[in-house]
Amino acid sequence: MKIRKVTALLLAAAMAAGSIMGCGGSETKTTEASKATDAATEAKTEAPGDAAKDTETEAASKEEGSEASTTAAKADGEWEYKEADLTMLIDTDMTLAGIEAVCNLAKEKLGITVEIETRAGGADGDNIVKTRLASGDMADLCGYNSGSLLAALNPAEYFIDISGEEWASKLDDTYKASVTVENGVYGVPAASTQAGAILYNKELYEKYNLEIPKTWDEFKKNCDVLKEAGETALIGTFADSWTSQVLYLGDHYNVQANEPNFAKDFEAGTAKYATTPAALRSFEKLADTTQYYNSDYLATTYDDGCDMIVNGEGAHWIILTQALSNIYELYGEDVNKVGVFAVPGDDANDNGLTVWMPTSWYGNKNSDKVDDIKRFMEFYISDEALDAYTSAILPDGPYCVKGYELPDNAYDAVKQEQAYFDAGKTSTALEFQTAVKGSNCPAICQECGSGQTTAEEAAKAYDEDCLKQAVQLGLDWK
Repeated sequence: MKIRKVTALLLAAAMAAGSIMGCGGSETKTTEASKATDAATEAKTEAPGDAAKDTETEAASKEEGSEASTTAAKADGEWEYKEADLTMLIDTDMTLAGIEAVCNLAKEKLGITVEIETRAGGADGDNIVKTRLASGDMADLCGYNSGSLLAALNPAEYFIDISGEEWASKLDDTYKASVTVENGVYGVPAASTQAGAILYNKELYEKYNLEIPKTWDEFKKNCDVLKEAGETALIGTFADSWTSQVLYLGDHYNVQANEPNFAKDFEAGTAKYATTPAALRSFEKLADTTQYYNSDYLATTYDDGCDMIVNGEGAHWIILTQALSNIYELYGEDVNKVGVFAVPGDDANDNGLTVWMPTSWYGNKNSDKVDDIKRFMEFYISDEALDAYTSAILPDGPYCVKGYELPDNAYDAVKQEQAYFDAGKTSTALEFQTAVKGSNCPAICQECGSGQTTAEEAAKAYDEDCLKQAVQLGLDWK
């Protein structure tokens, strides 16, 4: 496998970048999975807050997953060996270890040699992708965002539609929706998911006999118990401002559960945070947290938060689960002192996880190697390829492939996340459903979370901030 860096010059007519970063969600951390293999501990796989009522849902999910596993088992080890060379374009934010492991196995099993090209991330990288598509110079496989940004690339013109492939049925339904534009399905996941959720210190929960909260009120009661005992109930890491918005973003499952059409109506400009009670609730929750933070939360960094949650210097931390890999790098097996649960809503019978989907691989439909591209895409989501990936890097969340079982040495918290997937209790973050995301979101959330503004003021400010973005996108907002 060859790796080379793209030194593409942007054409004068390159399209303006439309990339919206999800509060650091695209960042991935390299973790040597082999370090955890022998000492891993099993975690409970029942979704926090889900009771016996979910048994039928879980059973149906398992049956569906079993069918997918059967399909995978038939394919694994029976791959067509046919030598071919493919090119793959990825951005510099993607971790190579897992990708390289799969590419090396593909060469052995399929005869496919992959040459990896790296490009810049962010707006510059977005322009490179658009320019290369427009000029007909795209690699055979393109690594790009899942979700709303995909539609802006006009995938039907440039990418292979895999909706008719039998193996595409293995894709998790929530993920599949994020790579579907109109009637076409275009991508396969390049890595694992991650969630915007609440990490908690298991030892503190045991010390104070706390239970996983099923509602936001129960979460606040847990925080009250901890605060009265002199503990830091909630870790704030506002020195890295992006972390202040994870509660608002991670509450989207609950918004969608109450207002299923909110994302569509929000993009159309007919629904607003300030005037939609279920959406305003996200900012109300943010305002509720002020009293529970560590005293120096405005000066506390993301790195500090990793230390604090594993060492019991705080009981909860609302953050992206990419933090698990950071904690593992620093503390090894002590990462399993940390558990996770979804941001609670107000309905004890509906607990769900807001998920950030990984970068996806899209096949170049204008390549003369379409059949080889599809062979590689099918292989990439097979059990043996995913095993190779996880042997190189442990996941920060479940994979988007039905029936695939996490390795025994997966973080306990990720096993807890998996239960939400198994029960069908997931939603993508809003940014995967609409490209409208105000650029001042971190600052607005920081002001609300620190008590400088009310929830109503923050929601109104965010609506106004999103109006600017909507105008730039050419949407008919008022």
